Amino acid sequence: MEEKRVQDSSVVMAQVMLPQDANPSGNIHGGVIMKLIDTAAAVVASRHARCNTVTASIDRLDFHHPVYVGDLLFLRAGINLVGKTSMEVGVRVEAENSITGEVRHTASAYLTFVALDRNGKPREVPPLILETEEERRRNREAETRKASRLAERKQEARCQTDTRTCT
Repeated sequence: MEEKRVQDSSVVMAQVMLPQDANPSGNIHGGVIMKLIDTAAAVVASRHARCNTVTASIDRLDFHHPVYVGDLLFLRAGINLVGKTSMEVGVRVEAENSITGEVRHTASAYLTFVALDRNGKPREVPPLILETEEERRRNREAETRKASRLAERKQEARCQTDTRTCT
């Protein structure tokens, strides 16, 4: 399987936030932003794997600044880590006031996707070529997050079999 560069699957999506995306105060619903994050990440995962992919998990998502009706939302997404059948995709969300040009970092999220074959079973994905120090840093941080996710999953499994091990 031929290796792929981070830039080969990275995307930037832009979307104008409209009144139907907002609450009565004019703030965009977090769920609307979450859907756009998932969409951007899914595009990256599918471009890297060149097959159907599904969201397996999303790490912590914090909203740093609100997004308002009329803002232009940018979602910058790229592969951070590739496993055997899974990929971590990072998404950075920025809101731009199209009148003033002010840009606010709204949110960041890390999503894990699994590549699927024609029968809906996990399939291998191409290895990742890391070309820049920034890509290597993101990869190292993704390895740390992956280890944490696996440890949490093991703890959850223990809790289901023996509730005394839960904290």
